[in-house]
Amino acid sequence: MLDSHAGFEVSIPSATLDDLGSRFIINVPEEERNDLVRICFQIELAHWFYLDFYCSENPNLHQCNMKEFTRQIFNHIPFLKEHAQNTDEILESWKIYKMAVPTYGAILLDQNMEYVLLVQSYWAKASWGFPKGKVNEEEQPHDCAVREVLEETGFDISKLIDKDDFIEHVVHDRLVRLYVITGIPRDTKFQPKTRKEIKVIS
Repeated sequence: MLDSHAGFEVSIPSATLDDLGSRFIINVPEEERNDLVRICFQIELAHWFYLDFYCSENPNLHQCNMKEFTRQIFNHIPFLKEHAQNTDEILESWKIYKMAVPTYGAILLDQNMEYVLLVQSYWAKASWGFPKGKVNEEEQPHDCAVREVLEETGFDISKLIDKDDFIEHVVHDRLVRLYVITGIPRDTKFQPKTRKEIKVIS
């Protein structure tokens, strides 16, 4: 099916794009609408939601990547259409900015300091690492770590975290800080809060 205005192949139903747009994009403050890098963060949330809820409920839907999804969003939402021909450049700027955003998380160790928890990304199957994620605007580092660990493992470290006990390193020009959490029982049950983000916890 071709969009009569843009002339590109549409693999996501228009009603679905309407819903995703209303949930994540069209209600952003007026002053932020011209910040296309900021809009890309909203589109990323919409993309996760699309994969997490729409595609999991309807296997016939196209599980497009972020680039495909962004092109369709830009061609569908009125205030973004004027920029639709530049989505590749906009996404590249967003990726560069995103790489510079600090990442916070935690190293979870058992009572005997012999075992450590690792998570495997749903999409990058060869990628194992500590639960962590990018900080939100005005979010404190330790709060980001608590949020990311809870989202990725289902385990709440808010009462265990020590704001001053962390390991920090710069990786590819991006700050990564991991808070050290000890004494986690070996029989603790971990379960990601989000779908289509973490595939395995070990």
